[in-house]
Formats: sequence, C-alpha cells, structure tokens
Amino acid sequence: MHTTRVSLLEGLRQSSAGEAWERFVRLYTPLLLHWARKLGLSEHDAADLVQDVMLVLIRKLPEFEYQPDRTFRGWMRTVLINKWRDRSHRSAPDQLDSSVELPVPPDLDTMADREYNLYIMGRALRLMEADFEPATWKACWETVVCGRSGAEVAAELGISVNAVYLAKKRVLSRLRHDLAGLLE
Repeated sequence: MHTTRVSLLEGLRQSSAGEAWERFVRLYTPLLLHWARKLGLSEHDAADLVQDVMLVLIRKLPEFEYQPDRTFRGWMRTVLINKWRDRSHRSAPDQLDSSVELPVPPDLDTMADREYNLYIMGRALRLMEADFEPATWKACWETVVCGRSGAEVAAELGISVNAVYLAKKRVLSRLRHDLAGLLE
C-alpha cells in the first residue's frame, strides 16, 4: 500500500468496512461494466460478470498489497478477464479447450493512466458531493474547478474567505483520503 494508511483500500481491510465497500462498489462498478461490455457481453451478462468479479474482490481485497511496479487497475482488470475466461469455458465446455486462452480484445485497456485517474476522481467527486453541506461543496468547486478567487466565492456565498479555504481543504483532504492507493 501507499504510505497513506487511511485510504479506501485500507478501509476495506477492516472488519466493519460496510461503508468503505459501498463506496468502492459505487466507484468501480461503472468501470468494471465498461470493461465487461468491451469483451462483447450483453448488459445482462456484463452485470453478472461484474457480480462475480465483486465476489472475488470481496475475498481478495482485504489481503491485497499494493505493489508500486503494478497498477491496481491492472490487477482488477486481470481479475475480470480471468472470471470472463472461467465463465466462457464453463458455458461451452465441449466447444472450448480449457488450455486455450481466450483472446482479450486489444481495446479493452484503451483508458490511459491520466484518463483513468480523471475518471476515478470524477466518479469519487460525484459520490462525495452528498457528504458535504452545499455551501462547503460550492466553495471548493468554485475555487478549484472554476478557478474563482476565494474572495469572490466568499462574497457570493456570504461567508468569510477563510471559510472558503477551510471548505476547500476539507473536500480535497477527503478526496485524497478516499483515493489514496487507487490512482496511478
């Protein structure tokens, strides 16, 4: 793991990690579904595959160790591909030789690191928004995303400039906390 021990991944290791698991599922299900559809699966089959993958992740993530030379995204994609291959061999055992590896579509991993990071950050931000007071969220959003000055946002929201910067700090700290170890 990264040195930040309070990340979402670390939260998944705790026995009372219900909230962390819920957050993880909401964060990563759309990405897993995207990959499953790229394998040529129907919506129904993609959803079934993602459920199978989540069951593996529930078992494996508590003992998952981050390795700097490998990506978390790559590990998850490998789990998905292995489950897909297992399901394909089970669904047509007489048509497939189990020693033959099914080819993975070359565009399955078209998401570059920067694009992946932006996707995960955007998804995390959408999920986090409900956890903050509207003024706190708006203060952060307006200064970070829209590039407005703290004084301008403070005047609009009727709060102090210091309150704007504290709001920004709270939201960004939470984002760093939730995504520690997940970004590449």
